[in-house]
Amino acid sequence: MTTGTLVDEDFLRLADPYRREIFAHCYRMLGSTHDAEDLVQETYLRAWRGYGNFEGRSSLRTWLYGIATNACLTALKVRERRPMPTGLGTSSSDPKDDLVSRPEVAWLEPAPDAMTGADASDPATIVTARETIRLALIAALQHLPARQRVVLILRDVLAWRAAEVAELLELSTAAVNSILQRARAQLDKIAPDREKVTEPDSREARELLDRYVSAFEAKDVPALVELFDTDIVWEMPPYASWYAGAEPVGRHLANRCPGGPGDFRLVAIEANGQPGFALYLRDASSGKFLPFTLQVLTITGGKITHVANFMGPAMFRSFGQSDEFGGPPPS
Repeated sequence: MTTGTLVDEDFLRLADPYRREIFAHCYRMLGSTHDAEDLVQETYLRAWRGYGNFEGRSSLRTWLYGIATNACLTALKVRERRPMPTGLGTSSSDPKDDLVSRPEVAWLEPAPDAMTGADASDPATIVTARETIRLALIAALQHLPARQRVVLILRDVLAWRAAEVAELLELSTAAVNSILQRARAQLDKIAPDREKVTEPDSREARELLDRYVSAFEAKDVPALVELFDTDIVWEMPPYASWYAGAEPVGRHLANRCPGGPGDFRLVAIEANGQPGFALYLRDASSGKFLPFTLQVLTITGGKITHVANFMGPAMFRSFGQSDEFGGPPPS
């Protein structure tokens, strides 16, 4: 066995356990699972090429994060931020108006828990993992300039010391602290209070979600509205239209959302540390249940406070869901 082969095997053995958390880091930075996967591949390729010169002055984990961070900062120079409809600066829509589609926008993408580590089996880490990957936080991070974004993630999510961040970014510690202060102030203006979010595996959440499935599959709009918070937000990228309030969302579901009783099938998913569903809609011509929208729900205080709908079959495949209800998973 050659020395090069031994180095390759050593690198893979030591570096692979960090792949999911490096993916989560890139996803927080970029707001896209596809971009994050590309950046993880780039990170590991750079690390593999440089592993022979790795001197161990920091841990392998820290070294990998440094490579990933620099790769993300380079990528953000040519990539636009990925918003949600509520982040475009427009007011909520009237349900009687036509939906406005914006397919040219690079929208924020949800991330399966299995890819970010938010499905960890260790109870001591799962809550923290969920908090740092929630959709509201990822959407809020998109509003920050790249340098503020990375400093806040390294300091407040990964708990790096200011001196470590300063060394990586080639800044002074004072500059890092100043950037962090500005990032926190900006985030406080746009991010909701994450402390109140109900954990998806709590009894309260499970019972609410069961009622949601029953009501949606029956297309029982009044029953759905009963589950909504009065200030619920309903978003549907690639549509720029969004709704605020239980009554407008109910009117949208009754008058704009296709399908009737029995025309939906819901399959539970886990996304961004939150509960969600892959919604299949019966096709009128074939009778088959085909991908319609992938939902990520936020539950607060016993009510559904936010529903993000991500349209299209591509989202279903990202979550391992089939192109037809009851069909085989994507290969």
